[in-house]
Amino acid sequence: MTRVAVITGGAGAIGSAIVSALGAVGHETVVLDREGGIPVDLARQCEVNAAAATLLARHGRCDVLVHAAACFDQATLADVDLDTWRRVQAVNVEAALWLCQALVPGMAARGFGRIVFITSDTVWDPPAPELLPYVASKAALEGVARSLARSLGAGGITVNCVEPGLTRTPAAEAGIPAEAFEAVRARQALPRSLVPEDVAGIVAFLASDASGALTGQTLCADGGLVLR
Repeated sequence: MTRVAVITGGAGAIGSAIVSALGAVGHETVVLDREGGIPVDLARQCEVNAAAATLLARHGRCDVLVHAAACFDQATLADVDLDTWRRVQAVNVEAALWLCQALVPGMAARGFGRIVFITSDTVWDPPAPELLPYVASKAALEGVARSLARSLGAGGITVNCVEPGLTRTPAAEAGIPAEAFEAVRARQALPRSLVPEDVAGIVAFLASDASGALTGQTLCADGGLVLR
């Protein structure tokens, strides 16, 4: 039976690359995004729950869940407000939790599941004070992954994270000076710019049978900027 892979943020550059990579190896892919096959505002729990229900009604199952969506609202310690903080945590962390809550029972019943969270190497190397909400959310998501890996393993479900580094996407190139990309590239062990396919290939591996012994781990796809 064809496995169903659900990708949040699948309309974005990295998300689209993940959709293509999973589709290329035979998955039926479903995008949850504002502009996805199932439109959803991931900041709203009611919409996330409704999207999960629609997914199951249309496709009957979810075998692979990839949470690639991210909110990048910025604020330093001095100016962060509750609305900004909660919006970032809602999209980056809570949406993943609500989707797991809805989709994990089916995975466990079938004895197979792959959950992949896209986080960030900024957890280890925060580049700017204004990324406080974002970095905190990605660190929280990695904590969720480790906790779920322990509790879901008996059901044949693996839970892992992928940490991209600074990746050349249209959004990143529009908001980040070219010299910043060069500065990061110069610090990497592999001196080349990262592209969305670098992340997608790792996700495709984590979604496969070949990764069956790997859970609770975070793979850093940043060209060797962070070594740990």
